[in-house]
Amino acid sequence: MAQSLTHKIKLIIGGLEFQAQLNDSKTARAVWKKLPLTERGQFWGEEIYFSIPVKEPPENPLEVVDKGTLAYWPPGNAMCIFWGPTPMSHGKECRPASPVNVIGEITSDLSLLKTLTNANVTVEKVE
Repeated sequence: MAQSLTHKIKLIIGGLEFQAQLNDSKTARAVWKKLPLTERGQFWGEEIYFSIPVKEPPENPLEVVDKGTLAYWPPGNAMCIFWGPTPMSHGKECRPASPVNVIGEITSDLSLLKTLTNANVTVEKVE
């Protein structure tokens, strides 16, 4: 059950810029209200995650997500960006450590994410 994409955002990860959109979920609206923000990203396989000042409960949580998914991980109050397998994955799937709330998707090329090893992440509104 896909949510429509409503708010455009920009992610700057390790100096690389990515365009993305948030969906119209309650969790995504809570994230939108807290932007802009900059946090230190941590890598977990082909996922980067970072704490954000949002505390939301599970909302239609998924155990496996698509490449390019932006998600919120309730146990860690963290935003996650997926572009490939994680240590929990079976094959090439994008599997979070535990179910996540999907809040949007990256709309630009994901291939540059594979070049990053550590990074600050800035998330900004695109008006």
